[in-house]
Amino acid sequence: MGQYHKLPISVLDTFPGADAEAVHGLFLEELRDFHRKIVVLDDDPTGVQTVHGVSVYTDWEQESLMEGIQEENNMFFILTNSRSFSAQKTEEEHRLIAERSAKAAAACHKELLFVSRGDSTLRGHYPLEPEVLKETLEEQNGKSVHGQILCPFFLEGGRFTIDSIHYVKEGDWLVPAGQTEFAADKTFGYKASHLGEYLEEKSGGRYRKEDGIYITLSLLREQKLAEITELLMQAENFRPVFVDAIAQSDVEAFAVCLLRAIKAGKEFIIRSAAAVPKVLGNVSDRPLLGRRELLGGVDAGMEKGEKCGETSNYGGIVLIGSHVKKTTQQLEALKDSGVPAEFLEFRVDACLQEGGLAGERDRIIAEAERVMGQGRTAVVYTSRELLAPEGMDREDMLKLSVEISDAVTGVIAGLHRKPRFLIAKGGITSSDVGTKALGVRRASVPGQAQPGIPVWKTGPESKFPGLSYIIFPGNVGDKDTLKKIVELLA
Repeated sequence: MGQYHKLPISVLDTFPGADAEAVHGLFLEELRDFHRKIVVLDDDPTGVQTVHGVSVYTDWEQESLMEGIQEENNMFFILTNSRSFSAQKTEEEHRLIAERSAKAAAACHKELLFVSRGDSTLRGHYPLEPEVLKETLEEQNGKSVHGQILCPFFLEGGRFTIDSIHYVKEGDWLVPAGQTEFAADKTFGYKASHLGEYLEEKSGGRYRKEDGIYITLSLLREQKLAEITELLMQAENFRPVFVDAIAQSDVEAFAVCLLRAIKAGKEFIIRSAAAVPKVLGNVSDRPLLGRRELLGGVDAGMEKGEKCGETSNYGGIVLIGSHVKKTTQQLEALKDSGVPAEFLEFRVDACLQEGGLAGERDRIIAEAERVMGQGRTAVVYTSRELLAPEGMDREDMLKLSVEISDAVTGVIAGLHRKPRFLIAKGGITSSDVGTKALGVRRASVPGQAQPGIPVWKTGPESKFPGLSYIIFPGNVGDKDTLKKIVELLA
């Protein structure tokens, strides 16, 4: 495995500039006669952090899939939340999604293109998820899937891929992903930073670094589109394709070639971070959502039975489940901000006692409602120490984390009144809040509260209809980003 060094952030300015406008024009030209529906399977709710005007479905019932496929938009998201699943459950659910999607597409006379949206810091069930999709789709429609594409670039989160080495921005440096705290994840840890080595590591050697197709920045920036397309045409037997990118124009240049290869008969499953769906969905840039848009122009403290215009000083709530270093720094910055808030620690060691988590949940609900009733913000956060009982394997660790997450998100499920605003921090936490606590079946995405921080507008079926639910990934933002959002809304 190669040894790679961190790079100064200034290295991003040393590459030949791309004519972004010309590339975008070429992409639009190819997209014009590309009529497939793009289905994005999101392993946590943060995959919509670059898009707006799209739907997110939280189930994969036939009715929901048919509804998504028949939407006017060329893309919709399905929140699988599979990052909180065991490998076995991930396989079972992805097989079910692929089977039902294939049947729904046939009924609607529509072809699909699947994007498996994963973490930009390379955590998740990979390559399992794309492999299950490939196998199931081949069984369903008899068409071979020739290649798998890996493109973890995510500008808003500071994730860049150069010479197939994936980097995470930390301050003024680009740090090889395998040397970051994310690579030490207790469930999805890894050592490699080179994408070819990463796939070789994660697959146990079933895919070899030297067998990959590499789409480099030099190919993209020099717009060698015919050469890139020819490389894609060489894909067979689910051969991996690794894509460099440091700007959206790089993804668009690659997408031009991808669409050409698909039109020429090649089939691919895409594994990416949030940048690729934005490009394939042709989603425009838009300003960050402001206070009025987030609070909806009416008092967000209204209960279901209250009428528009009734006043209330009811407060909002922040729920923090993520334990990564960046989240802890953001929590500390919020504590030092002076916002009218009370900080409530959810003691996760309660899991060591019979019925302890349920008791802790009920205590926090009462405290949070007291704080919000005073017009202040309740900031609920899990203990910063990670529980790792001796002898517990990865699957058991995942199971314990799900039990704790269920209790933490149960705080939102137990609220008796609609909060002024709701922010959930962390992938598993935010997913469980959306699906289990709020009961959302379909949400719309109006945009982002800060770069890389998406917002759901909850549907009429949810616990609190019309709530702007802010989904804050654990590994995104600067130290003061959480503070900025709370100051805007509190």
